[in-house]
This record gives sequence, C-alpha cells and structure tokens, in this order.
Amino acid sequence: MNHEIRARELFREGYNCAQAVFLAFSDVTGIDERRAAALSSSFGGGMGRLREVCGAVSGAFMVLGLLYGYNDPKDHAAKKEHYALIQDIAAKFKTENGSIICRELLGLSAGADSPVPELRTQEYYKKRPCEDYVGIAARIVDEYIEKVDASR
Repeated sequence: MNHEIRARELFREGYNCAQAVFLAFSDVTGIDERRAAALSSSFGGGMGRLREVCGAVSGAFMVLGLLYGYNDPKDHAAKKEHYALIQDIAAKFKTENGSIICRELLGLSAGADSPVPELRTQEYYKKRPCEDYVGIAARIVDEYIEKVDASR
C-alpha cells in the first residue's frame, strides 16, 4: 500500500492530520481504523487546535512508537534509541518544510486557535497545505520502514 496516497485520501475524507497519517498505516500497525481514529483524534490542529506540533508529525510519531518504540521504562538504551529516531524523523520533516510547529507551517499567529474546526470546503483545501504535510509525513515513515526492512 502507498501510505502517502492513503494519508492524503484520509485527510480529504475529513480526518485531521494526525488521524490521516496514523490511519494510513493501519495495515502495518494492526490497529483497527476505528480505534486508530479515536487514539489520534486529539492531535489534529497541532494538538486540539493549539497549533503546537503538527498533527501529521504526531501521527508519524505514533506509528513509529507502535512499530519501534520501547515498553520497558528501565531500558534506557531502548529509550535513547527511540528518542534518537523521533528526533531524526522530526529533523527530516523540518528540513523539507521549515518547521514541525503547526502555526509556523500555516503562517498563523501565536497561541491557541478556536476549538471549532473549519469546514472542509474546496476553498479550505486550496488555502491549507495540510494535505501535503500528511503525505510528506507518511512518505518519511515509509522511507524509514523500508530502510529498517532492507537492513534485516
């Protein structure tokens, strides 16, 4: 499956940025779409429209946590390795887009936005680059997965 295309489709269906990326990888993570949508729902709009970390980036981090994360709180080596991965993925996204912060990516002023999401009209899709960001985040995750698979 092409996760970049799927993430873009999911965003166009109305899912937020985090949901679009996270749900696109349901075939890899094994989490059913209903649960994946609920789990990632809080991270859209830079975390509940607070305009902090981009939802597409958060969705990518959730996928990587499920696939490569640690689960032993005392395993400091695994924790360090995972955080290094997350920082690397964030740096890749930032290199391509200039930031991982929602408000900066969208050119918005500082601070939280209204909790009311904008209606998804054709005009919305024309003025918001979010569909591109979800595609980029999904591609970056796919590139990492391919790299890991190739090294095995």
